[in-house]
Amino acid sequence: MQSRLPPGHGSPRWRCALRELTASGPAVFLDRDGTISEEMGYVNHISRLRMFPFAPRAIRLLNEAKLPVILVSNQSGVARGYFPESLVLSVHEVMKQQLAAAGAHLDAIYYCPHISGHGCGCRKPQAGLLERASREHGIDLRRSVVVGDRYDDIELAHRTGCLGVLVRTGYGEGELAWHSKTWAKAPDFVARDLGEGAEWILGLIR
Repeated sequence: MQSRLPPGHGSPRWRCALRELTASGPAVFLDRDGTISEEMGYVNHISRLRMFPFAPRAIRLLNEAKLPVILVSNQSGVARGYFPESLVLSVHEVMKQQLAAAGAHLDAIYYCPHISGHGCGCRKPQAGLLERASREHGIDLRRSVVVGDRYDDIELAHRTGCLGVLVRTGYGEGELAWHSKTWAKAPDFVARDLGEGAEWILGLIR
């Protein structure tokens, strides 16, 4: 599948808008499982966390470009009783330590512990997590990017005015192969992995 910028997103006006890191600036929102780390079904033990080797460098490049990097993740295993919420916090602590060892960091972490059908407004593709991040960190969602391996991430991006990048890692390859024909709106970019996705994002501000 050929990846390309949609009309207008590569224009000088867009590049200038993304470059203006004012009080209300852009951010990069990253899915966790399948994007930063391997898709394991449910990370129900700390030993199941496997960060992709390219992820720390990709996040570090975004850090160096002064783009806030924020993790947004559905963690319904909590509501399903598969593991306690404390495990989610422990996994994120280990992830932060591993990133720090590579000179990278996440600026914030948001997750939804609920399941579909509970009327939750924060479970992706609902906009709650991004709206909260926008309020708490002064983020302009219309100038931001969501990166993930599922169409829920792309739908979240489009619902909030962000650009959506689908990575082929995790569920991404299967999503493209079996479901892309039914998507209401295609991703703005399809990347081999988070590393290529980060390079595409950085190309918008160069």
